[in-house]
Amino acid sequence: MPWQALASDYDGTLAHEGMVAPETWAALEAARRAGLRLFLVTGRILPELLQVCDRLELFEHVVVENGAMLYNPRTGQQQVLAEPPPPGFITALQQAGVAPLISGAVIVATFQPHQHTVRQIIASHRLPWEVIMNKDAVMALPRGVDKAFGLRHLLAQLGIPPTEVIGVGDAENDLTFLQACGYRVAVANALPEVHALADWTAPAPRGQGVVQLLERWRQGSLPSCNPPARVSGPPGVS
Repeated sequence: MPWQALASDYDGTLAHEGMVAPETWAALEAARRAGLRLFLVTGRILPELLQVCDRLELFEHVVVENGAMLYNPRTGQQQVLAEPPPPGFITALQQAGVAPLISGAVIVATFQPHQHTVRQIIASHRLPWEVIMNKDAVMALPRGVDKAFGLRHLLAQLGIPPTEVIGVGDAENDLTFLQACGYRVAVANALPEVHALADWTAPAPRGQGVVQLLERWRQGSLPSCNPPARVSGPPGVS
């Protein structure tokens, strides 16, 4: 069975310092023309992503806010998959001196070393939230909302088994969605735990590594996928 789609992280995987190299865009565009469906899976909030990524329309769908929202670049449709921050949560973080503070429809994010303060406030307010790390980034989200959560919702809506998806990433927050994919790839600059999970590690870092992956896909060098008999509905949706 052929692989149906590529699900890729953005920062540290496709992009370096927020920018994607022209040769990486060209490889993605060629893969899409050849029939590979492209999905972006990122921890960024949508307004921030729109500012740094000038070719977002190349992706069929985007998982933003580390799994809390789906975005269709062609239609502009946004689908929020989780509840917004509880009342007073952001205020408590501001009063504790957590800065900078980035908030989306759901996600609340900052940077190290504020992860300890964020965890303390979550615990003191008895919130059903958790902290997810992404190298220096610190993301607070409802418990269970991560990149795998968002990707599974998207794939279920499209009728694509996760086992027919190639996943590629570099950091801690990529581990869950890579585990959901049928073929797991790390770029050369990925953290050790991502290398340990990967079925294959690209020799080159970031976008160059994704170009190498897509070349292997084009040449038919990837193992065949083994799709399940059927696809279940979106998780948590009745």
